[in-house]
Amino acid sequence: MSLLLVITGAAIGAPLRYLSDRAIQARHDTVFPWGTFTVNVLGSLILGIVTGAVTAGGASLPVQLAVGTGFCGALTTYSTFSYETLRLLEDDARLFAAANLVASVVAGLGAAFLGVAISSAIWS
Repeated sequence: MSLLLVITGAAIGAPLRYLSDRAIQARHDTVFPWGTFTVNVLGSLILGIVTGAVTAGGASLPVQLAVGTGFCGALTTYSTFSYETLRLLEDDARLFAAANLVASVVAGLGAAFLGVAISSAIWS
C-alpha cells in the first residue's frame, strides 16, 4: 500500500512539475531558470507543511507518503537545478548561476521552515 501511495503522488507531481516549469519559464525573458526555482521552492513549502503536520499529529503516515514522498519528490528536482546551474556556468552567465545556487538553497530552506511553522501554528 505504501508504494502505491508514493506512486500516486509522483504520478501527479511529475507532470505538474513539467507543466508548471514550462508555463513559468515562458513568461520570463531571461536565462534564469524561474520554472525550476519556483517548483522547488513550492515543493519545499508543501513538504514543510506536511512534515510539520505529521510531527504535530495533524496528518498521517499515508499523507506523508503520498504528498511528501511521492508528490513533493516528483514535483521538486535537484537534478534539473544542478543541470541548469552548470548550463548557466557553461554559457558564461556566472552571476545567474550564483544567484540560482544561493537563492534556491536559501528560498528552499526558508520555505521548508515556513511550512513547518505554519503546521505548528495550525496543529499546536
